[in-house]
Amino acid sequence: MSRRIVITSGKGGVGKTTLVAHLGVALASLGLRVLLMDTDIGLNNLDVVCGVENKIVYDIIDVIEGRCRAKQALIQIARFPTLYAMPSAHSYDKSAICGQNIKMVIERLKDSFDYILVDCPAGIERGFHRSVAAADEAIVVATPNISSIRDADKVIQLLKTYELAQIYLAVNRARGDLIVSNVSVSVEDMVDLLKIPLIGVIPEEDEISLCAGLGQTLSNGKNAQKAFSLLARNIHKEKSDIFDCTEKYRGLFGSIKRGLRKRV
Repeated sequence: MSRRIVITSGKGGVGKTTLVAHLGVALASLGLRVLLMDTDIGLNNLDVVCGVENKIVYDIIDVIEGRCRAKQALIQIARFPTLYAMPSAHSYDKSAICGQNIKMVIERLKDSFDYILVDCPAGIERGFHRSVAAADEAIVVATPNISSIRDADKVIQLLKTYELAQIYLAVNRARGDLIVSNVSVSVEDMVDLLKIPLIGVIPEEDEISLCAGLGQTLSNGKNAQKAFSLLARNIHKEKSDIFDCTEKYRGLFGSIKRGLRKRV
């Protein structure tokens, strides 16, 4: 039986889809069978982030409408034999799809995967509700700024109306230099404000967005890869090892690094 986790956010632009893709890679690297399911109909780009946009034959709408079997719409992601993506449709009448449709697709695949990560549309409209209705757990992605935190709080209150086993917080695009300088909201303050368990912190790194845009994987041993590895292990092994994005910016040498980053 797979764990079905919806990855959501209060607003767009927080790096949710990129996080889904790299988290999928990190879980697959642990030897787990992982499916990345895009439920953002019309504004979908998980296929692009995963580098499989040219391999699409069928999508989730084809499965729902019976034009293909669920497994026919799966695309294996290069270099990871246990990692698959199910793309969404670029154009379709979204009002025709409900949570029960997404549940049906997941039911057909649940025995083939250890994890099904549902990439939820941003916001709190119908797309949000149909995605959440098909999941058992949720990860709310937020960035360290007030508008993102406020929107995340609204999403959390809605998630609490569903019978989810757990709701986690993942802080994305955290800039350690700004947090140490008290320019950005700290991770600790975000946890205090949102009042849900912290599952991971992902630093603001150019490599993350560049790799996602090219459908590539992160470099081993670099901060970004370490952060996603910790996030995956926290999810799978119920640990609480959080990446410290502020460590290299503390102390004398850290102040020098902060000064250099300001000039970039």
